[in-house]
Amino acid sequence: MEMQGLMDRLERAVVRLEVLSAEAQRPLGDCGEVNGVNGGVSPSIEAFDKLMDSMVAEFLKNSRILAGDVETHAEMVHSAFQAQRAFLLMASQYQQPQENDVATLLKPISEKIQEIQTFRERNRGSSMFNHLSAVSESIPALGWIAVSSKPGPYVKEMNDAATFYTNRVLKDYKNSDLRHVDWVKSYLNIWSALQAYIKEHHTTGLTWSKTGPIASTETVFSALSPGPGLPPPPPPPPLPPGLPQLFDNKCRKEESSPSRSALFAQLNQGEAITNGLRHVTDDQMTHKNPSLRAQGGQTPSPAKSRPPGPTSPKSHLPQNHAPVFELEGRKWRVEYQEDRNDLVITDTQLKQVAYIFKCNKSTLQIRGKVNSITIDNCKKFGLVFDNVVGIVDVINSKDIQIQVMGRVPTISINKTEGCHIYLSEEALDCEIVSAKSSEMNILIPQDGDYREFPVPEQFKTTWDGSKLVTEPAEIMA
Repeated sequence: MEMQGLMDRLERAVVRLEVLSAEAQRPLGDCGEVNGVNGGVSPSIEAFDKLMDSMVAEFLKNSRILAGDVETHAEMVHSAFQAQRAFLLMASQYQQPQENDVATLLKPISEKIQEIQTFRERNRGSSMFNHLSAVSESIPALGWIAVSSKPGPYVKEMNDAATFYTNRVLKDYKNSDLRHVDWVKSYLNIWSALQAYIKEHHTTGLTWSKTGPIASTETVFSALSPGPGLPPPPPPPPLPPGLPQLFDNKCRKEESSPSRSALFAQLNQGEAITNGLRHVTDDQMTHKNPSLRAQGGQTPSPAKSRPPGPTSPKSHLPQNHAPVFELEGRKWRVEYQEDRNDLVITDTQLKQVAYIFKCNKSTLQIRGKVNSITIDNCKKFGLVFDNVVGIVDVINSKDIQIQVMGRVPTISINKTEGCHIYLSEEALDCEIVSAKSSEMNILIPQDGDYREFPVPEQFKTTWDGSKLVTEPAEIMA
């Protein structure tokens, strides 16, 4: 009986929302239509619903099988797609918004994306870190709604960013646990399906309604505010998620050109996005409030007032982390080291790994034999090691120098600017795998010295009649 009551309330709420949506369009006529579709949503929304009911639902199911951090992350992805669905529904009923409303309408969806990326950053020690990274690197694909022309290729680019980590998942589990293989396939299928959806319904950019009111914060809120005849949502969970999600997601509207810059400006802030919430209001800014300038002459310009002002401590907060140099279980943690050239790890074992994070202008020497080494978000960092039985991984770093004294089978370089690798005689069979990196050089020992060989950054692809052939582009002798 309780479940039946909830279903009745949910049906009443849905009917009420449909009525409110129709009433919002009445002044323009066609009160019973949404973009020419009588009594329902537009074909583009129906297609998106199919994508969610198939691809997203399959991904969510496979994530729940793996449980833990993967399941939690997948629930966030599901919530983000619900936000996208509500945004598209709004675009099918409203005309393109005014520029001054864009920032407000974009904020909720950027917060969803930021939530997903922050979860990955806070769980770097997770055994499912590659899973979390695959999702975190590609979830900005939901920003296709802000791409003014041909958003499909943008989604593909984000999908390619995920494959670096999904390939790692496949490598780790393809012979041991096929559940992870199913998880990878279901996740990548989402973006393939989204590309097909965009190609069919939004080929040259997000399609807004040509009828209905112009989208703004006021119109969206008024259209979704429950009238006096609608009872408040009951305490059980099924109904409350429905109304707030539709309410919040409707606020995620944007227009083509201003939207893209506004959305990407927020997404590219990374963890610093929350700092924007602490900025002073316009009435407290001297350059926007002449009366404040008249009260004192100690702040001639915003730029000059910034160093002694309250915002300067915030800019240094990320550097206030205490340096870490410790063995945690089987992991050597070397983090937040600054200007240290005396770091040495001597007591090593074969099962141990080394994780080096956000070290700057420092050098580390690892003696003995370890399983793997990861260099993440480091700058001007030097590494000297004896032997690694697995892989040396360089990610999101800049100006890295690595010297191999013994052997290492594989070195991976991803999203890195500047990486010099000095190989030993024993390590000449090492495989170098690179992606989205530049200024990479391999130094080979010859006649008591090193000879430098650049790693190609540009490639030429041709069709030989049956397949594509890719080879480095030789642009200089």
